[in-house]
Amino acid sequence: MAEEIKNNEEVMAGNFIHTFIDEDIAPGGEYEGKTVHTRFPPEPNGYLHIGHAKAICIDFGTAEKYGGMCNLRMDDTNPTKEDVEYVDAIKEDIKWLGFDWGDRFYYASDYFPQMYEYAVELIKKGLAYVCELNAEQMREYRGDLKTPAKSPYRDRPIEESLDLFRRMKEGEFEDGSMTLRAKIDLASGNFNMRDPVIYRINHMHHHSTGDAWCIYPMYDFAHPIEDAIEGITHSLCTLEFESHRPLYDWVIENISSPSKPRQIEFARLGINNTVMSKRKLRALVEEGYVDGWDDPRMPTLCGLRRRGYTPKSIRNFCEQIGVAKVNSTVEYSFLEHCLRNDLNDSAQRLMGVLRPIKLVITNYPEGKTETFTVENNPNHPEDGEREITFSRECYIESDDFMEVPVKKYQRLYPGNEVRLKSAYLVTCTGCEKDEDGNVTTVYAEYDPETKGGNAPDNRKVRGTIHWVDANNYVPATVNLYDNLFTDPEPDTGDKNFLDYINPESLVTLENCKIEASVKDNSNIHFQFMRLGYFTVDNKKSSKEHLVFNRSVSLKDSFRKK
Repeated sequence: MAEEIKNNEEVMAGNFIHTFIDEDIAPGGEYEGKTVHTRFPPEPNGYLHIGHAKAICIDFGTAEKYGGMCNLRMDDTNPTKEDVEYVDAIKEDIKWLGFDWGDRFYYASDYFPQMYEYAVELIKKGLAYVCELNAEQMREYRGDLKTPAKSPYRDRPIEESLDLFRRMKEGEFEDGSMTLRAKIDLASGNFNMRDPVIYRINHMHHHSTGDAWCIYPMYDFAHPIEDAIEGITHSLCTLEFESHRPLYDWVIENISSPSKPRQIEFARLGINNTVMSKRKLRALVEEGYVDGWDDPRMPTLCGLRRRGYTPKSIRNFCEQIGVAKVNSTVEYSFLEHCLRNDLNDSAQRLMGVLRPIKLVITNYPEGKTETFTVENNPNHPEDGEREITFSRECYIESDDFMEVPVKKYQRLYPGNEVRLKSAYLVTCTGCEKDEDGNVTTVYAEYDPETKGGNAPDNRKVRGTIHWVDANNYVPATVNLYDNLFTDPEPDTGDKNFLDYINPESLVTLENCKIEASVKDNSNIHFQFMRLGYFTVDNKKSSKEHLVFNRSVSLKDSFRKK
């Protein structure tokens, strides 16, 4: 994996998109003297995911590199699943990533009148016709590599197609009864060029245009027109549109286009142990497998944000995987690696105990409490210090004690001495159990000469554990997350991705104990010492009860590989 990332970084250093643009804007190039103008055109039928983040970084980042502009355009040509909710969420996610489209926000539906006129222009030129084949018949007549497609309506008179297309627009015909098809080449080896449908009938309310239209342009027809109207110079899209580029160019060449954009394709982002299809993500939401689009197990940007991912970590991830021409899959552990690098630098340190058992220090004076001053972030002394309290009773993690230790166990067990982080050295003297044999209380004695957790030169103390003062803590709920799917490729081949839902993808721990200083802390990202990086779940938290999501563990499996 490390070699793969290294190769992708080399690809990024020699970004082929930038090479093409450099050629285009050089003296004598196609766009000499023009401002580089890109666009990000999401369909508002779901929430953006990490794959979209790569496209956002490429579209907006390319414009930034060349001092150009990037439009935000909602590709709302299909009203079936589109909603204003998604429009607002898309804007929020892009802003969160740190990009801005200025006053260049558009809807594809803004151009419906022009698109209709361009379609009429094609009919008048003999380059489009109304076809009455239904979807099943169209599949039947599609042909194969040796057999051309066919349509009995291909030679329909121009005036007749013009009349039928007008009547389609006026709502005279039922859904699916007619389409408008481009007249290109029924024998083309590229099936996208075999007289593709460019308009279909759909009597459905549109979120932006209401009921003004009952015919809607197909994406392959609408997209080049939108780009041309907006003066886009470079239309950057993912690799699956490479075979659609001849149709993109055909549309531009055969209408009275106000400009001539260039389409360039790059490899889309794939990550293991997840799915990127909006249809499948919607199924996870609608069928109740997750807690909404912003569930922290989802690859959506709002889900990653709620889990604790930062804009910087996602932008660094997109930059380091690079821009390539071949699709590949990146390990989820590399995304975690990028977040861990960011939070290691920026997150404040706290102590929290997730599975608590009580530790009683029997020789510490009853009723006494003392205060220790510790750094908020050892990486950044300028981030200041905080105070933590210590008393006779503390909470420690249940797995930091074993009555009968396994080999190489360095934490608390009878007779062993460990360091309580920033406090004292303590030696375990025993434990107390309930009726079922579960340990409820651990007993120890402290050495008052080791204040601050400092061991004398003659003593070797191998174990250090974290703790929380039992008399001064904040109760909390903590959510621990793992991959949503058990299979690295849950949606390949004939697999039903829902069969691979990981039942352990969410473990919720109640009765957790968090260092009291968190109450007056304005941060949302924390490193709970020895446990990982956590963020406050603003959707579930309240002043009365905090909820934390584990963003990522401390263990870096990517670096290990």
